[in-house]
Amino acid sequence: MSIFAQNGRDGTIKTSEMGIIVGLLSNILALYLANLWVPGFAVLDGWKAYLIVGLVLGLLNLIVKPIIKAITFPLIIISLGLFLLVINAILLWLAAQLTGYLVIENYVALVLATLLVAAVNFITHWFK
Repeated sequence: MSIFAQNGRDGTIKTSEMGIIVGLLSNILALYLANLWVPGFAVLDGWKAYLIVGLVLGLLNLIVKPIIKAITFPLIIISLGLFLLVINAILLWLAAQLTGYLVIENYVALVLATLLVAAVNFITHWFK
């Protein structure tokens, strides 16, 4: 069975597509909350920027994150999973560098935003 479910004849959305939509909305919500609550973290240019950064972050999580996790598997095991926060921080920083819509002023802002994005994604993961 394929990971990507196909649409039914009636045009309904299957669960894998809903998971992608929930993941995108989760990233957008997490970026919005980080913009509100984390000093030194800003998303520029309104909702268009949230959508673009959310898409880029989702693509990085889909494509790059599994590769990094496979390479750093021993570090993840030794740190009991805490190294995953470092990976998430790197991906958030990379999304900022690739889009230009995301401003992260210092490492404290990066760490706090990473924790907030991880918490929001953890909570919304139940709805996928």
